Amino acid sequence: MQIKPNTLKRALNAGKPQIGLWCSLVSPIATEVAAGAGFDWLLIDMEHAANEVGTVLAQLHAVSASSAAPIVRQPANDAVLTKRLLDIGVQSFLIPMVNSAEEARQAVAATRYPPHGIRGVATTTRASQFGRIKDYHKHAQEEICVIVQVETREALTQLDAIAAVEGVDCVFIGPSDLSAALGHLGNASDPSVRAAIADAFKRVQRAGKAPGILTGVEADAKHWLELGALFCGVGADIGILARQSEALAAKFGLPRK
Repeated sequence: MQIKPNTLKRALNAGKPQIGLWCSLVSPIATEVAAGAGFDWLLIDMEHAANEVGTVLAQLHAVSASSAAPIVRQPANDAVLTKRLLDIGVQSFLIPMVNSAEEARQAVAATRYPPHGIRGVATTTRASQFGRIKDYHKHAQEEICVIVQVETREALTQLDAIAAVEGVDCVFIGPSDLSAALGHLGNASDPSVRAAIADAFKRVQRAGKAPGILTGVEADAKHWLELGALFCGVGADIGILARQSEALAAKFGLPRK
């Protein structure tokens, strides 16, 4: 048996834009439905959703029959949690609140076995197909994708160094937290926020890495793609359910007043 190729990592490294959807409903059925929609990737969120390792595993099963690449966003830059997610087969990670090159190096190190990192060694995990991939430990890091999330003033000042860290595949600009950090809470469309994101894209590109962004606004997504976003989230399952169910109710005069 061979390690499953990481289609997301390969596409980002080849400069091919990858468009995906956030999954926050903590439901393998909802994730399986989304997996068949045709997105390049689906992100299973542990930072702002009630996912735990067990629910992530159920959603990995749900995605496995599709062509969508699963990504997991951890709640923090936590090497112990990274280890557990690696063992259940996660290959792509989004690590939030990375504010320095050292924190980026820590995120990468958590995904690598010694001597290149600190990942703990287990021999019969789902990641290695329960020991059936004989050279798993030797080649695992080749298919691991590390995306670090830049979303504070401090991170912006350190962005060049963060993007230069070996093993970082993509730098994701977190628009919600960044807009709050820049004094525009809830308004990622403020011109100063958009200018900061555009500048960050240029700096990430100069480092030879893929810029990333999330927006639920179609025009904004197309704008960021035109500016070079290679990792672009265009919506979230929970948002689709909320807004589309409201729209359907409104067609029948609901809610009644």
